[in-house]
Amino acid sequence: ETLTWLYKGGLRDYLQQSLLAEPLVPLFEGAHHASSHESENFAEGEGAAWCVAFAEQGQSLRESYVNLIPTVAGGTHEAGLKEGLFNAIKAFIDMHSLLPKGVKLMPDDVFGRASFVLSAKVLDPQFQGQTKERLNSRDALRLVSAYVKPAFDLWLGQHVEHGKKLAELVIRQAQARQKAGQKIEKRKGSGVAVLPGKLTDCESRDLADNELFLVEGDSAGGSAKMGRNKETQAILPLRGKVLNTWEVERDRLFANNEIHDIAVAIGVDPHGAGDTPDLSNLRYGKICILSDADVDGSHIQVLLLTLFFRHFPKLIETGHIYVAKPPLFRVDAPARGKKPATKIYALDAAELQAVTDKLKKEGVRDPASLSISRFKGLGEMSAEQLWDTTLNPDTRRLLRVDHGALDVDATTASLTKLMGKGEAAARRELMELHGDAVEIDI
Repeated sequence: ETLTWLYKGGLRDYLQQSLLAEPLVPLFEGAHHASSHESENFAEGEGAAWCVAFAEQGQSLRESYVNLIPTVAGGTHEAGLKEGLFNAIKAFIDMHSLLPKGVKLMPDDVFGRASFVLSAKVLDPQFQGQTKERLNSRDALRLVSAYVKPAFDLWLGQHVEHGKKLAELVIRQAQARQKAGQKIEKRKGSGVAVLPGKLTDCESRDLADNELFLVEGDSAGGSAKMGRNKETQAILPLRGKVLNTWEVERDRLFANNEIHDIAVAIGVDPHGAGDTPDLSNLRYGKICILSDADVDGSHIQVLLLTLFFRHFPKLIETGHIYVAKPPLFRVDAPARGKKPATKIYALDAAELQAVTDKLKKEGVRDPASLSISRFKGLGEMSAEQLWDTTLNPDTRRLLRVDHGALDVDATTASLTKLMGKGEAAARRELMELHGDAVEIDI
């Protein structure tokens, strides 16, 4: 019995019938063999015939031959094909200024999505091993590359739109490779995540009672550590302002030490709105943002809320995120009739006015007898004051974070306007419309 194979279209016909995925652009086919008149350092008859297809997905098909001997392990002739294709497409991308800033191309970005059939003719080929599965001849790389590059340059110049499509594919491959290389994993030791050194943990392991306070600055962290309930309250001081994470890729979050420490401390990995994260390792029932009652404190609060809404949305959805409201003023009131001298804390200027009005009704005639002090920050409070005003569950003010009257889409739109890098014009418009309604804290 005799079987006969015939591909009338040559290598193109053979490759097209063998492809597993639809090619992105028409196949690139060519052949060149040295003649006796050529000046290159190649023997007469040396050269290559090739056909290359590029696809966005699917498994690649690659076959190469040297003097009709199959080289299943590739070799220097395949390396020459890779080099020729890469140099041509790189020159095309540079000529048309298609490369985005910060992207660096590598030969595998081109070759990774290529299927090909390559048939090289080499005088006195050198193979690796007895089975001749891999070509080792050094000159073969230069030979194939020297013939493939000018042919591909010409093909790209004649098919500019196809060239641009191919360039987009190559650039996407490069961006995916760089992104994968930038992925930063959570630091681990002994098989488990290591708790951050600056975390002062609580003794209890009861999720219902445990609270974590994210505190602005080391000085406030020191007061909070001394004033807290060691059984149920943990303190994690944060240095400076947390990164604006609204447009940060999830794989890059752990590059920031503060965010890495927050994620490790709470025991939950970053996730998206549609994900189902594992909350079984959550270590605290309440995660409380504790920042100063001034403008800087509000900024830190917004940055942390952005982080939780964008990258830990399940914690907001399940009611684990809170904002502590420390007072801005302290009023030392003298004795009033039967009432002894007292210390009263006011959240803001409006509440301060209400406190002074109430004291007047209680018999304080001379406003000068009231001693009103303004806290510049949590670090100014003693441990006892911080406990009384902000940490004590019986006397503190703690607001649970949720979406309120807005839905998730509306909240996302608002945060995009506030935190998006390309939204400067929208923020300016917002300030022009509502700037007069803000009490400036100078």
